[in-house]
Amino acid sequence: MIFRGFYLLICSLLLMSCTSGPGFSGAHIDTELQPQSALKAAAEVRGQYVLWGGRIIQAEPREASTTLEVLAFPLQRNQRPDTAKTSEGRFIIVYPGYLEPADYSANRLITVVGRLNDPRSGNVGEAVYHYPVVTGDDLYLWPEQQQGDSEPRVRFGVGVGIMR
Repeated sequence: MIFRGFYLLICSLLLMSCTSGPGFSGAHIDTELQPQSALKAAAEVRGQYVLWGGRIIQAEPREASTTLEVLAFPLQRNQRPDTAKTSEGRFIIVYPGYLEPADYSANRLITVVGRLNDPRSGNVGEAVYHYPVVTGDDLYLWPEQQQGDSEPRVRFGVGVGIMR
């Protein structure tokens, strides 16, 4: 009986170690609402909490906050942006505090939980663009992957191998 409990504990710990990511959750978070839908229904969804992610386009620190422009992607189960899928447009994260632009640099992946605010207009090139705006309560900056890394990497085999 004790062995069985120990076995279940070890299995649980192994499963938990396989799930990486921020693990944002809560009944107050709307996980279905996407940036383009939020923009179309801005007045109705203002104040709702969303879970979004994407690739940082630029970071701009200001006196009391940092603004991140993000190219949105659907989230995978571990809440990592799925850049293999089609982009869902752009959105802005306003984080109340300083974020180092060298850390939050272009092309880094980010996941955010935050409250929707009024949309903001800006330019993408010469085109006028309307952005949904999220006040970031919690941010998760995904670790940078090394060139050539792919997820996950599992190998099975028997014998001798030489790797360089």
